Amino acid sequence: MSGRTVVVVGGGYGGSALAKALDAEAEVVLVDPRDAFVNTAGSLRALTRPEWGGAMFFPYEQWLTRGRVVRDRAVSVDAGGVTLASGERIEAGYLVLATGSSYAYPAKPVSDSTDEVLDDLRRTHKELAGAERVLILGAGPVGLELAGEIKEVWPHKQVTVVDPAERLLPAFPEELRQELHRQLDELDVRVRLGGGLIAPPATEPGQVGTFTVTTAGGEEITADIWFRAHGVRTNSDYLADGRLTSRNAQGQVPVTETLNVTGYDHVYAIGDITDVPEAKMAGYAMQHAEVVARNLLAQLNGERPTATYQPLPHPMILLPLGPRGGVGQLPTPDGPAVVPAETVSAYKGADLFTGRFTEQFGPA
Repeated sequence: MSGRTVVVVGGGYGGSALAKALDAEAEVVLVDPRDAFVNTAGSLRALTRPEWGGAMFFPYEQWLTRGRVVRDRAVSVDAGGVTLASGERIEAGYLVLATGSSYAYPAKPVSDSTDEVLDDLRRTHKELAGAERVLILGAGPVGLELAGEIKEVWPHKQVTVVDPAERLLPAFPEELRQELHRQLDELDVRVRLGGGLIAPPATEPGQVGTFTVTTAGGEEITADIWFRAHGVRTNSDYLADGRLTSRNAQGQVPVTETLNVTGYDHVYAIGDITDVPEAKMAGYAMQHAEVVARNLLAQLNGERPTATYQPLPHPMILLPLGPRGGVGQLPTPDGPAVVPAETVSAYKGADLFTGRFTEQFGPA
């Protein structure tokens, strides 16, 4: 390996964007157990419309033309490189941690194989199709988006969303919340806030089997299938040995404003694994990738890296409720602005970024 070797650990939104940006300029090695970049924003629609699932996948070999992909998992990282589960060691001139986070299925697939992911989604679709009453545990963006996708395909199904939080999307303005409640009411999605369940359902998530649960407020809810929509977990176990850096309580690593891992000028981190104080979203990870790409290109050319990342002062969101509905907040020169369903659909809901990623990660 030469000093121009950039090892990117993780091929999700940020890692893939960075690998693509550097492919022509560096010796890129992308480490990921999957066979493709997966636009997981499409997972929930692929659950309700399996024919749509193939649009989520962009095989690494079709867009990483000079670099190589190593289908494996990192088990340890140090300043000099990466050790993989297979025992292989990859030396790195530059190293980027981009392993993201895990989330409950179906929002994020379980398998590393495209074919197996599609099989899982088809199997769960059949279970969901046979259920009349659906319970979703978690009223964050994922849970609400799932409710919207279900109602788009099966408007007659009874969908109930339960969350112990007192308010939907508490980081956002009341105007956005009111519009969200209005659309959920219009879809006949039943939202129960302010109390979780006394005990979890007796069935496994994603499997048909009628059950009754009781909320902390004493309400009984009977449903035929349920899904978990909470529980983000940072994918950073390979840093547990402390050979490279420490982690905070959320498993995230400390980074500087240039997105260097603190203490190193040749090691970077992007996306959910960083301790940048912002929501963990794909859009932010891709912005991180742009900053790191500029800094690495400067270093590869013998220059000092100067690009910095500054989190937005206000959170942004695009939350579709099916292809046509939803709420959002976007930055403007005058500050954050709540945007209508039409804007959410145009930017995200209609195709869940498929067009954008086809342009970026389609065949070279």
